[in-house]
Amino acid sequence: MSSQNGQRPDYRLIIILLSGAFVAFLSNTFLNVALPSIKDEFGVTTSTVQWVTTAYMLVSGIVVPTTAFLMQKFSARKLFLTSKLLFLTGTIVAGFSPTFSILIIGRMLQASGSAILMPLLMNVMITSFAPEKRGTAMGVFSLVMFFAPAIGPTLSGFVVQTLSWHWLFYMMIPVLLIVLAVGYYQLPEVGNKYNAKLDIPSVILSTVGFGGILYGFSAAGNSGWVSFDVMLTLLIGIIAVYIYVMRQTRMESPMLDFKVYTYPMYRLSAIIIGVNNMALFSGMILMPIFLQEIQDVSPLETGLLLLPGALIMGLLSPVSGKLFDIFGPRRLAVIGLAMAAVTTFFFSRLEIDTGFGYLLTIYAIRAVGLTLVNTPVMTNGMNDLPSKLTPHGSSLNSMLQQVSGAVGTALLITIMQNWTNFRLSSFVNPTAAQTNQAMLDGINLSFFIASALLVISMLLSFMLKRVTAKQTIQPGLARGRIIEPDTLNKKK
Repeated sequence: MSSQNGQRPDYRLIIILLSGAFVAFLSNTFLNVALPSIKDEFGVTTSTVQWVTTAYMLVSGIVVPTTAFLMQKFSARKLFLTSKLLFLTGTIVAGFSPTFSILIIGRMLQASGSAILMPLLMNVMITSFAPEKRGTAMGVFSLVMFFAPAIGPTLSGFVVQTLSWHWLFYMMIPVLLIVLAVGYYQLPEVGNKYNAKLDIPSVILSTVGFGGILYGFSAAGNSGWVSFDVMLTLLIGIIAVYIYVMRQTRMESPMLDFKVYTYPMYRLSAIIIGVNNMALFSGMILMPIFLQEIQDVSPLETGLLLLPGALIMGLLSPVSGKLFDIFGPRRLAVIGLAMAAVTTFFFSRLEIDTGFGYLLTIYAIRAVGLTLVNTPVMTNGMNDLPSKLTPHGSSLNSMLQQVSGAVGTALLITIMQNWTNFRLSSFVNPTAAQTNQAMLDGINLSFFIASALLVISMLLSFMLKRVTAKQTIQPGLARGRIIEPDTLNKKK
């Protein structure tokens, strides 16, 4: 597998980056099962303990807009080592945290490291391979992205039940030390010729804007959409993002170049992936609630039910990437989204006693459908961008993951809670059975909304067209740096 200019991609760099990304993805899925234990140990409320994940999303949303600048300013080696040091520091702080506040600080440090690494990895994967091989390469990236969530809930459930949630962090420390040491000694140091400059007003605007929007959507799940703090932070966030985007369009060297959205296939892929990601959270969040709250299933059993579906998404991701190289994005996306929409609709008709085997089967089929969508659509969108915009496209894709995830979580949880409360309002003193049925009705309605979102994505996917490659891989990109085309021409 070689690049267009005949230079082989630096697989050493790619393997080290993938190893670091695997640990970061694993950390994200570990804590979902451990939240009840953390809540009990620190004596905080359910809404407060959610900040373990909310704070992570907030910091990611704030850091991601700077990653395009960082990738143009520093080499992949420097960024990787910095991100892993931040992540390791956060892991140590969180693991040994004596108070809930210290735990949140540790999670925020983890998020700052992870937010740097994810766009960096995607950029290196895109720029290291020729366009006709990128589907397979991004499939490998998706394998790591989905395999970690596959084993995360099951492993977390086992650790929490047998040891304590602290061990979720302890067990990552030696792995991070090994990855950091290997990266320090093995990654080449290649100078970067692009003299990017950091615009402080843009940093402030992006922090207030994206941070405000993510906080607003995250808080909406607990406080409701019409609460004062949610509406105020959303308003401030939207205004700040608008000013930020306008500023970027007028800058000669923007921190985050929104010109990527002028490319039709990148724009369409962003919409499809965003809507798809919102619906994806219906299974990741609502299914554990249904199993643990209504069917009284243990965290370990919950992880075991989610395991086959997540494993399918991980193992089939390279296959979907290879199929993209052969067939293009449209056929795969239409078939995959149709499968995902139908199976998600089946989840909107759950009963109190719905069987474990039925849930596992439908969840696994749904995973097959979703796997056919993400890698092909994302790769096709990135192929539409010229070389100089790939760092910005990678950063905006990472931002999209955070924003659509926060929006999807808030939307589906709010729908579930509001419908549950509406159903319970007809009872004076509802029994446990009536409460469970009301919650089940709320979960079913949320799954129905999620299936409608997937139908919208499917209709949009009919407009996908395979992109003819517009970019050439420049010498040095496979080694983790970015050289502008003008610089290359001058050298010639």
